[in-house]
Amino acid sequence: MSTAELPVDYEAETKPDLAQHAVLLIAVSLIALVGNTVATDATVMQGLVGLAVLYVIAMVGLVLTHVVPVGLPSVAWISLVGILVTLPWTPGSAWVLDKVSHVNFLTLATPCLAYAGIAITRREISIARSSGWKLFIVAVFVMTGTYLGSAIIADLFL
Repeated sequence: MSTAELPVDYEAETKPDLAQHAVLLIAVSLIALVGNTVATDATVMQGLVGLAVLYVIAMVGLVLTHVVPVGLPSVAWISLVGILVTLPWTPGSAWVLDKVSHVNFLTLATPCLAYAGIAITRREISIARSSGWKLFIVAVFVMTGTYLGSAIIADLFL
């Protein structure tokens, strides 16, 4: 039996722990800092401070994901922390908003979307193998329809 025929235990795939998340977020932050520096008028220090604030918000949300026994995903915890620290009555919210205002969020999305585009799990590969050419045809129709729909909406409203 070759390795391609071995069953894959999808539940056994490891997820990053807090230390790995911290290192990965630092790497993404450095990439985002380069993009932010190129794409905006903000100085490197302004971008660095803004990304550091976002880093702390993300890490607090990840810690809450591991500590609080509620089944919320990490993105929900990170969003809640971000919302709480920017509410008008939260002490220091004006400072947080000022520092984060120097970060262009489109430059943050670029490395994340690029990673999402290339991150393929073993399960997705096995689904693609079993679906074959039919999956390709459906993907072409979906992408074409999405593009045309977006173009029509943009033409009508912009």
